[in-house]
Amino acid sequence: MNPIETVRSYLRDNDIEFEEQGESFSFALPGEKKLQTPVRLDVGPHALGVHAFVCRNPDENHARVHRWLLERNLRMYAVSFAVDRHGDIYLEARLPMSAVSADELDRILGSVLANADESFNAILEMGFETSIRKEWEWRVSRGEPTRNLEAFRGWLEAGQSPAVTDDV
Repeated sequence: MNPIETVRSYLRDNDIEFEEQGESFSFALPGEKKLQTPVRLDVGPHALGVHAFVCRNPDENHARVHRWLLERNLRMYAVSFAVDRHGDIYLEARLPMSAVSADELDRILGSVLANADESFNAILEMGFETSIRKEWEWRVSRGEPTRNLEAFRGWLEAGQSPAVTDDV
């Protein structure tokens, strides 16, 4: 089976809704902390490119966020964090065409999903603390629901900074 057919079959067999345009496949992986991670697979002449959007350019603490991402890269399978020219954060991978199989797609997409989901709140805490705090204060002052900020409730209610460490 050629790589395009392998990718198409894998996505169908796993009930992943996708759009196919030429040699690219776009879809979203569902998560828990990050509700969905948009992914694009590009079948090239020599490699399968994996591109997954994680987070927009942080508002603050760029050096801390970038260092945390680079340190995390040291322990991830097949994917690594990258930053585009706008500062947006992605997970990227290249898979040689000879290695494109359902099993390897499963491992790589599992790595994408796990790393996007496990990293999301830490990235938000480091890179968007001020925005999160303002949103929390606005919602509380107006009696609005704070469900979307539950992950940050502890440090927000305590009036502290997030306890994200630079450890990965």
